[in-house]
This record gives sequence, C-alpha cells and structure tokens, in this order.
Amino acid sequence: MFQDEARFGRISDTRYCWCRRPARPLVYAMVTQQYTYAYGAVSPQDGCFDSLALPHVNSDCMQIFMNEIACRHPNDNIVMVLDGAGWHKSKAFQLPDNLRLLFLPPYSPELNPRAFALALHSRV
Repeated sequence: MFQDEARFGRISDTRYCWCRRPARPLVYAMVTQQYTYAYGAVSPQDGCFDSLALPHVNSDCMQIFMNEIACRHPNDNIVMVLDGAGWHKSKAFQLPDNLRLLFLPPYSPELNPRAFALALHSRV
C-alpha cells in the first residue's frame, strides 16, 4: 500500500469594514486557522483504498492509522510505502504483526505516493 496525508481546512481573514461617511469602523485583521488531516493508503494491486480523518499529523495519529489499516486487513501482509516525513519514523511505533514499513529514498519527488496515486487514477 502507498500512504500519504493531506491537510484540509480554512483560513478566515477579517478585513476592514466599509460604511457611510463620516463613520469608519476599525476592524482589526484576524487570521483563524482550523485544519483536519486525511490519512490515506491505496493498494495498487487491487485498488483498495482506506482513509481516516485525524486532528493532527504526528506519530500518535500515525500509530492510530497503522493500527486501523492492520485491523481492516487482518489476513493480508501489508508493506506500506511512506515518504520521509518525521512522524513516519518514530522509534516508539508498535507495528502490527501484518504490517511493515518501506521508506522512499530522499529527494525523489517522482516516487511520491500522491503522484503515484494520481498517475494510477488517470490510467483508469
């Protein structure tokens, strides 16, 4: 399976408010950022896609995702291909028995899982 994450959210930017003269209300700009993260993994062999929406990208959420993938495919031996993100390489990971990690080499954008998934989707 090829795995990657994506960030989804909103940024609201409050601006100055216009009204009739002589009043000119003063509204300070404020940026509010709210995000959620989609973790996904696809199997190029059979096209099976699994995903989870989690609040952060970190080692704890990655552990939750790996456990969920292993539970959804209990009879499969899964080799999960990952990029070099820091939260993918935690020494505290407890890998499920049916899951192994395979890391892409650094500085190889052509091997990015997202690019692979898009190329696979365009052929279908």
